[in-house]
Amino acid sequence: MTPKDFFEFAKSNGAEMVDLKFCDLLGTWQHCTYPLDILDEGTFEEGLGFDGSSIRGWQPINHSDMLAIPDPSTAVMDPFFAEKTLSVLADIVDPITRERYSRDPRYVAYKGAQYLKSTGIADTCFIGPEPEFFIFDEVRFDQRQNSGFYAIDSTEGAWNTNRIEEPNLGYKPSYKGGYFPVSPTDTLYDLRGEMVRELKKVGIMIEAHHHEVATGGQSEIDMQFAELTKMADQFMWYKYIIKNVAFKAGKTVTFMPKPIFEDNGSGMHTHFSLWKDGKPLFVGDGYAGMSQMALHAIGGVLRHAPAILAFAAPTSNSYRRLVPGYEAPVNLVMSSRNRSAAVRIPMYSESPKAKRFEFRCPDPTANGYLAWTAMLLAALDGIQNRIDPGQPLDKNIYALSAAELAKIPHVPGSLEESLNALQTDHKFLLAGGVFTDDLIETWIDYKRENEVGPLKLRPHPFEFFLYYDN
Repeated sequence: MTPKDFFEFAKSNGAEMVDLKFCDLLGTWQHCTYPLDILDEGTFEEGLGFDGSSIRGWQPINHSDMLAIPDPSTAVMDPFFAEKTLSVLADIVDPITRERYSRDPRYVAYKGAQYLKSTGIADTCFIGPEPEFFIFDEVRFDQRQNSGFYAIDSTEGAWNTNRIEEPNLGYKPSYKGGYFPVSPTDTLYDLRGEMVRELKKVGIMIEAHHHEVATGGQSEIDMQFAELTKMADQFMWYKYIIKNVAFKAGKTVTFMPKPIFEDNGSGMHTHFSLWKDGKPLFVGDGYAGMSQMALHAIGGVLRHAPAILAFAAPTSNSYRRLVPGYEAPVNLVMSSRNRSAAVRIPMYSESPKAKRFEFRCPDPTANGYLAWTAMLLAALDGIQNRIDPGQPLDKNIYALSAAELAKIPHVPGSLEESLNALQTDHKFLLAGGVFTDDLIETWIDYKRENEVGPLKLRPHPFEFFLYYDN
């Protein structure tokens, strides 16, 4: 879509307002809305100014002026404004140098796609994520000097089988019992269906939706695989639409990986493949029908996984999920069909187009632009340096003895450990200038100063149970 097409599209849809959206460093959309009649075709070259110092992890106050350049190819009608509004994504540019901004996550993904082509290895990276999320009826939380708590509730919560509901009919998924139940136990079918309809309106292809394993409204809606940058754009729309559809229905959605104690958390298993000239490159006669290229790509992802997780499992809550016993992939091995491995090779189809691997460690708090680009660069490093993925482990990993488990590398145990891994292992991310030292240092510093450090200072509610009367 050209700028001219943009204005024709707006006119044909009766839009009088334009909502400009861009992604901050941590993966949250920011937006500003403009009357359509103050924009012209020059806007798509000149951009629109904003205060970059007010965006997390971006500019200092003495260099705050930034430009957002609308990308007309991303224009769609926004589903949630009362007044007809055209929504468009933006790229960020320095107003002095006119160069694209190194900390703009969308630019990182763009550079990753360009670097892939420059290697000659492949020309397209396809990403197929499976984001999971919880739909709650209520959430309350607070943190003060003298108190700290959270409380969530769901009509589906197994903890509510004894609640007076006038009447309580008892159809509530049990802990770890929420996978694929039909109604009336699955009460969220229609709401997920509405989410799917809105996602399709903005051009996102959906493969399936269903209830997930946990009680309390855990759900999953799967998007059809797409090129990396396009999928990262779609993931932003995905979160926006799902949250807003739930809000309109009087419910609330969280992508936190582990909001419920002693039940499964929400992951974002990510399917990954490389193609060239329209042909898949991962099919072969190696383990699980994979090509040698694919196995080396897996080797790169496994070797660099602790550093990748600083972007792909980027919150302290992520590591409440990455623990044994809740279907979480805590062991850095590959396997076919085995969902307890960090890298799984799906065996549903023999079609060459379906041949891919699935990295199971990421979760939906990730910034897709950064997490999937980091995954791509790790895979390319594996291919270029012929990194051996090690022997597959097709046993039930959770049933192994302590001695056997001790020989298997594990995911980091905390956000702090992942950040330390990123600090010591990030050379692979600098290939082709895709990531920059500046972005990596900013990410690490921000996470340490705003998340890791403050969390260490606060007493945990469970500590009162453990220690108050000591």
